Amino acid sequence: MEEKRTGFNSHKEPHPSELLDAGTINNNTISIKDLRAAIPSHCFQPSLFWSFFYLFRDLTYSTLLLTVLWYTLSTPLAQSPPSLHYTLLLTYGICQGIVWTGLWIIAHDCGHSGFSTSPLLNDTVGFILHSFLLAPYFSWKSSHRRHHIYANHIEKDLNYVPPQRHEYARKLGVAWDKVEEVGEDAPVVLFLRIILQQLIGWNWYILSNITTPSTAVVKPGLSVWRYSHFDPWGGMFRPSEVRAILLSDIGCLATLGGLYSLYRWLGSAEMVFWLYVVPWCIVNHFIVMITYLHHTHADVPKYPAESWTFLRGATATIDRDFGIIGTHFFHHISSDHVTHHLFSSIPHYYCREASNAIIPLLGKHYHGRGTFTFGDLNTAFRDCQWVEEDAEKDAEFGFEDGSGRTNQALWYRKGISPAPEYRQRDASATVAGS
Repeated sequence: MEEKRTGFNSHKEPHPSELLDAGTINNNTISIKDLRAAIPSHCFQPSLFWSFFYLFRDLTYSTLLLTVLWYTLSTPLAQSPPSLHYTLLLTYGICQGIVWTGLWIIAHDCGHSGFSTSPLLNDTVGFILHSFLLAPYFSWKSSHRRHHIYANHIEKDLNYVPPQRHEYARKLGVAWDKVEEVGEDAPVVLFLRIILQQLIGWNWYILSNITTPSTAVVKPGLSVWRYSHFDPWGGMFRPSEVRAILLSDIGCLATLGGLYSLYRWLGSAEMVFWLYVVPWCIVNHFIVMITYLHHTHADVPKYPAESWTFLRGATATIDRDFGIIGTHFFHHISSDHVTHHLFSSIPHYYCREASNAIIPLLGKHYHGRGTFTFGDLNTAFRDCQWVEEDAEKDAEFGFEDGSGRTNQALWYRKGISPAPEYRQRDASATVAGS
């Protein structure tokens, strides 16, 4: 069964099944058809019962947290001392943020046609959930779909595309052959860079697409704000998508209007901050962390255009375990990310079953399971600053294509962090000069 292309903002971007001309990972060892055949057929069929079960379960968790907080705040227990009062509010914010991340992921499933077989139902549920979390549903659905089609393609992927040697040297202001000598960030600098990414990374990405190279956009060469997910006529979207982007904007504006009404009703901006803004920030933190850690690891390659295939790109990610939070609250998005990239329409409640079926077939192209901690963020920032060819790592990985060419992948290198990105990268010079 093929993944569905239907939906409000479908367009003529190639579908993954159309990119499998070289349908093997390497040297005809395994094909996408082999992987699909290994997965039980029911895994490709969303179940309305289970989809709504998990949706209502998460909504119930959220309602219970809000009810407990509201009741507790009305008792003398929460009034004094202030430390207890704010501990209670912070605990609510973190727990609610974890629950809302699960709702965010259900909306993400909707964007992949993994909630139901009905495009209208998928888009309705996804639009409501993402709009509530100030995520422009149709805009992000479009860009995220392209990320899945071109995952780990150095020129066409839209998420966390690292610089190559020439661009990295230019960012640091050093000669291209001196980048290995620049050392590493001091621990405090590394910590501050991680905090910056986790605090504003999602919002800055939605506003400016800073992790997207210029070679991956529809209209290159525009100003920084013209690559916003909120700009219907900007550089990210085609004319056929304008109505969908406008609808996404209206959804987010409706949420802002609802928050203003909540402020008027409560008469307290502080309570709106604790009830909504803190959990919302927790959601953004986890979405950035999930995306970054799954695609940033020293042993996971990126690919130049000439050696990239959909299957290679889709398997160039890593599963990460986050205990009960990852499996129960985050709906397996972190623990079964490889399966999600290979077959993104599989609902989250079938992902573990599908993973168990295909992981034994992937060989070296399954990069194992990592953890999901601040230490992993620290390691990724330290060890994954730029990429280049490495014949030795290619050989270790088993890249042979019969032509004698061994440099098929691009591998991460250590280095210091360049200045924070403030606009979309111009990757064309790097691609041409490398």
